[in-house]
Amino acid sequence: MAAQELSFALECEELPIYYNKAEYIQTATGNKVSRSSVLCGSQNISLVGKSVVKPGVTLRGDLQLLKIGKFVIIGEGSNLRPSDKKYKGNIAFFPMTIGDYVTIGARSVVSAAQIGSCVDIGEDCVISKRCILKDNSMILPGTMLPPDTMVPPLTVFGGSPGRYLGDLPESTSVLQKQHAMNEYWRFRPLSTGGTTAAKTPPASRATAEKPAPAT
Repeated sequence: MAAQELSFALECEELPIYYNKAEYIQTATGNKVSRSSVLCGSQNISLVGKSVVKPGVTLRGDLQLLKIGKFVIIGEGSNLRPSDKKYKGNIAFFPMTIGDYVTIGARSVVSAAQIGSCVDIGEDCVISKRCILKDNSMILPGTMLPPDTMVPPLTVFGGSPGRYLGDLPESTSVLQKQHAMNEYWRFRPLSTGGTTAAKTPPASRATAEKPAPAT
């Protein structure tokens, strides 16, 4: 698997995005977490590895467990909040799980119960309570999914309220994996002198990916 990830990364043709190392925390498993993000209840937030949490993001682990897979990119100003439901006069919160190779656009609000792997959520989306997004699905920018919406695999949803717009090709999983990995690898630190950091040799990138809390 590591060889496939490196192959995708080396084929990345997009320009790198540089960030100030002092403004991010990098964990042992390669997560890059902005210091201006807000992680509430960090003991309940698990990032498997090689994910990016950008500035202004809020993760509400204080409400319930947040389990986030590898190569997940969470865009600026997004809010991930576990879903809830009234039960016997009380409000019960449910864990949120996000698979691998998921990209979440800037300023999106996500309260889904479950997001599968290889899912692309555009900018300025609202994924309402208890929604389920299956593997290899896509949510177009500006979409507002009503509560309890189920997005099937290999489908595109868009609009407000969000609705089915069409099908995706079988190659979607491969394309989304490449997209998510490219977004991770092109996000590179500046050197302390303010110049771009030297490109990391591929051999040093193949680190073990073990679940670890985002602390």
